[in-house]
Amino acid sequence: MAKKHLSLIVIPHSKTSHRTLSFSKRTVRLMAVLGIGAAVLLTGITVDYVRMRLSGKSYQALAAENLKQKNQLRDYETRVGLLEGKINTFQEYAGRLNIFAGIKSPEVLTNPGVGGSSTESEAESQLSLPGGKAQSLPNIQSLSQKAEDIEKNLGMLLTHFEQIQGQFATRPSIAPTNGYRSSGFGWRLDPFNPEARDFHGGLDIATVYGNPVVATAAGSVLRVAYDGGLGNNIIINHGNGITTLYGHLSKALVKPGQIVKRGDVIGQVGHTGRAMGDHIHYEVRLNGTAVNPHNYILNEF
Repeated sequence: MAKKHLSLIVIPHSKTSHRTLSFSKRTVRLMAVLGIGAAVLLTGITVDYVRMRLSGKSYQALAAENLKQKNQLRDYETRVGLLEGKINTFQEYAGRLNIFAGIKSPEVLTNPGVGGSSTESEAESQLSLPGGKAQSLPNIQSLSQKAEDIEKNLGMLLTHFEQIQGQFATRPSIAPTNGYRSSGFGWRLDPFNPEARDFHGGLDIATVYGNPVVATAAGSVLRVAYDGGLGNNIIINHGNGITTLYGHLSKALVKPGQIVKRGDVIGQVGHTGRAMGDHIHYEVRLNGTAVNPHNYILNEF
């Protein structure tokens, strides 16, 4: 019995004879299956390609958003850092005001503006970036607590200042001259013997020879003298156990017993006594004990 088959007659446009192509039904079915398979495969490839293009665009959008958030986070971190610096400055200034006011009551913060502990959970002090990366930032809660503490302390100071406003004139609160700090209060290497340490009971302010030296508060000139260490020096009594000393002067312009006001010129900068250059040695003493003069200088110098 002859096999069933299909014939395809090809008639060319030229005068050449036609061609007849014969296919068995089995071959036709096989070609149909292969065609369908190829179509399905081509469709799959096309869909995959379209999906990859869409995924690529989505990834680019996510990457752009990620970069934008990173930049915003850096800007935020910078702003918070600046805010932290300002709050710390206010904290230091509030501390000086406390010392200037002479507040010693236990209710007053010994370190005004100190906020929350730095050991708080990291979950509260970190922000998450896209991709799961954590970025540490200054603790906002701690900064907020510092600001609240400073506000409370300044409120107490305002009340206290209103009560003692008559004593302001006799509280040292300005620098005795313009210059820069060449040596601070506390232990240091002896400038004349680098192998030894000595306690520096004041603040050295280096400046130009002959610059005016002013009284840092109202008071009475207690002493005008010369000695080998401090050279020409002046001591002013401001009352309430507070005295100030001005050393290494080239010239003293006041006399013992003279009444002075804050800002009055009392002498000139020099390097008399045990001094290596032109500067003034400035001390603040409370009941005879030297304390850090930096805490009694509220202006810049």
